[in-house]
Amino acid sequence: MCAPLNTLQDMSPTTEFHPPELHSYPAMWRIDTRWEDNDHYGHVNNVKYYSYFDSAVNGWLMHATGVDIRELGAVGLVAESMCTYLRSVSFPDQLMVGLSIERLGRSSVTYSLGLFVEVSAVQVCAATCRFVHVYVDRATRQTVTIPDRIRTAASTIVVAED
Repeated sequence: MCAPLNTLQDMSPTTEFHPPELHSYPAMWRIDTRWEDNDHYGHVNNVKYYSYFDSAVNGWLMHATGVDIRELGAVGLVAESMCTYLRSVSFPDQLMVGLSIERLGRSSVTYSLGLFVEVSAVQVCAATCRFVHVYVDRATRQTVTIPDRIRTAASTIVVAED
């Protein structure tokens, strides 16, 4: 369940947390909540957030590359993900996912994502996510180099590298 926090201090009593702002992400992807996304508590269930992030990354990749990434010889598999929930969202909220890349490696991409909801005409961060794709050969599942079309698109939203 994703319950709203009373204050930002609830996140960490010793560290001041400043949620990201939508304009800090170089790419955005719109997501509409659906009636079925709400759970019995009246808000979007936590597992749906991962669906939003996955849809945003892959939708953006298809748009940015101009190809159906499902037809490439290499596929990006999720090797790691984590989400920090900051506020609840519910149907019929319209959401924006901010996308950036922290690291663009030889065979992996580390995304930094933010899920935003409009509150009183301002986009407010509802969740942040770290999402790692590792590229593998479609048939053998062996790690491969990121396809050129993916690398070219991804390089446009790199904001920081290790």
